[in-house]
Amino acid sequence: MPHLQAAPAGPPTHPSVPRTPDAIAAEAAACVAAGATTFHLHAYDDDGVETLEARHVSAVLRAVRRACPGVPLNMTTFAEIEPDPDRRSALVAGWADLPDLVAANQGETGIDELSVALLDRGVRVEACLLSLDDAHRFARSTGWERFARVVIEPLVDDEDAAVVLDREIEAVVTGAGITLEQLHHGIGDATWAVLRRAAARGHGVRVGLEDVLTLPDGTDAPSTAALVAAARDLVASTPSTRAEQHAG
Repeated sequence: MPHLQAAPAGPPTHPSVPRTPDAIAAEAAACVAAGATTFHLHAYDDDGVETLEARHVSAVLRAVRRACPGVPLNMTTFAEIEPDPDRRSALVAGWADLPDLVAANQGETGIDELSVALLDRGVRVEACLLSLDDAHRFARSTGWERFARVVIEPLVDDEDAAVVLDREIEAVVTGAGITLEQLHHGIGDATWAVLRRAAARGHGVRVGLEDVLTLPDGTDAPSTAALVAAARDLVASTPSTRAEQHAG
């Protein structure tokens, strides 16, 4: 069954975005109740700033595992949190508690080395494709079988443009014979159109305040759990059709 991944990080000004380990764990439990099957997580320091430091990563992982035993946890490795690739690698190498997976943006400097180091430690890696360049680069690479899944992220806010980019990235991946599980997500106004296309093709989806602040009807989302519930209903009401499967 395709995954429904919850991403509860988001704008620091949003009242429902959790920052402490206990708050993240409580939101995670609500997301599981709403239908989430996996998480994409960020850790924060004592000032609420995103960090890759080991003690903060451990605190989040331990809290969420207590609240949601058995649910796979994905931790970000986003370069914007630590732009220096050597420092980022050193921080991640210092993680004492390991997530089940990490998200690895394929266009980032140093991501190949970071991914290999984590794979060697038994952490599964999501290959995140944010652009056609990322998709072509991944399609040319060897050893794609080592990755857990491909995450297709058409990060443009226009619905039509996002759906086109989503389709184009997927076409590059499948055209290269890459048969990894796929998980798709959009941002902002384009989110629900991207999720609807992914659901029709039988792929997993990701949603959360990290990606979108409104429900499908345009009203403000009170929490990531509310977005997960809406995504669950969208997936359930979107039949996978053979015609769409062949539409590219």
